[in-house]
Amino acid sequence: MIHLSRREFVRLVHEAYQRVPQRIRQAVRNVDIAVEEWPNPEALGLGPEAGNLLGLYIGVPLPERQGGEPMLPDRIVIYRQPILRSCSTRREAEREIETTLLHEVGHYLGMDEDDLHRLGYG
Repeated sequence: MIHLSRREFVRLVHEAYQRVPQRIRQAVRNVDIAVEEWPNPEALGLGPEAGNLLGLYIGVPLPERQGGEPMLPDRIVIYRQPILRSCSTRREAEREIETTLLHEVGHYLGMDEDDLHRLGYG
């Protein structure tokens, strides 16, 4: 496990988002990207495996939407502590942040786990 301050971790998430290809970033609209310390198993309806969750997309994937844009933003949450606990170097944490962010953006775009695994984000 490595230590990164919350501020530094948030900065790394922001930098990872800036590296997302522009054509994908242009498709991402009305999405809040947040950093939380831990997933909340009760709120997510998950059991003990929630502690291993690195990120989560909350919303309606683009292909499933009907009508206009939703009023409230969708959310992508990156969980700081599970990522830090799964990494032993800063570089590993940077890669995991980027992979997790791309994974959750993929869900927003309508990709399932098989699609994401084929692309290397699963």
